[in-house]
Amino acid sequence: MTTLPIEALGLGLRPTHYRDILAATAPPADFFEVLSENYLRTGGRPMRMLDRVAERFPVVLHGVSMNVAGADPVDRAYLRELRALQRRCGARWISDHLCWTAVDGVHLHDLLPIPYTETAMRHVAARVRRIQDELEQPLVLENPSTYLQFAGADYGEAEFLAELVRRTGCRLLVDVNNVFVSGHNHGFEPRSWLRAIPWQSVVWLHVAGHTVLPTHRLDTHDQPVGDEVWRLHALAQRLSGGRPTVLERDDAIPPLAELVTELRRARRPRPAAARQEVPT
Repeated sequence: MTTLPIEALGLGLRPTHYRDILAATAPPADFFEVLSENYLRTGGRPMRMLDRVAERFPVVLHGVSMNVAGADPVDRAYLRELRALQRRCGARWISDHLCWTAVDGVHLHDLLPIPYTETAMRHVAARVRRIQDELEQPLVLENPSTYLQFAGADYGEAEFLAELVRRTGCRLLVDVNNVFVSGHNHGFEPRSWLRAIPWQSVVWLHVAGHTVLPTHRLDTHDQPVGDEVWRLHALAQRLSGGRPTVLERDDAIPPLAELVTELRRARRPRPAAARQEVPT
C-alpha cells in the first residue's frame, strides 16, 4: 500500500465516464475509487476499462458486501477475490462499511445499522481482525448513513469508530455527507461527531448529495453536494490537517466535466510546506 497526497481529489469510477476519462488530455481527477463488486467475477469490457484507468491513475477499492458486522462466517473466498483484484489494479487500499449486509448467506443489498454496544464492539473487532489477517493489511471502514438507532447504546457512533480503531488498527473513511444525514435523522451534532474521530487514522473523505424528505434525509447520491455538507467538509479538512476527498455520484449521473467542476469545490489553497501524505 502507498499513500495518497492529502490534497488529492478523487471521483467514483462509473462506466458512463470510461471513454471521457481515457480521452481526457488533462487528468479529470487525481485518483479513482472503484466499486469492488463491479469488477469481481467478471471480465470483458469492465476489466479492460479498469486496467486502462489503473495504468494512468491511482485507484482505491470500495465495497458494499463484506458484511463486516454480520453474524455469518467471514467470507474468505470473497476476501481472496478482493486481494486478487487489488493486485491486478494496484489499488492502494481496500474499504467497506461499518454495517451488516447479509444473513444466512442471503445478501440484502443494503447497509444495515448495528447497535453501538460493548457486545457489538467485541463482535465487530474480532471480525475486523480476522478480515485484516486475510487481507494482510488494514481495512478501511466507512461510517454509513442510518435511519434508525438501537436503544441501550454504550457508545456514540464516532466513539464506537474510535474504539474500533484502537482495538484493531483499522483505518477510517469519513463520509461527510453520511455524518450530516445521520446527524439530521438522529438529532446529533455533526461537528461534534467530527471532533470525536481519531483523524490520524482517517485515509480519505467522501462527499455526496442527498435527498430532503419531510421526515428525514436520504443518502441517494443522485444530486450535487449541498452547501451544508461542503461546510462540514471544510471543518473536516481543518480538523484533519487535510485529507484526500472523493466525490460520489451513483444516479442521475451528469457529464464528467460537470462532476470535475463540482469536485474542485473540495480543494482549498494549501501552502507548499503543508503538503504531505496521509500518515500510516
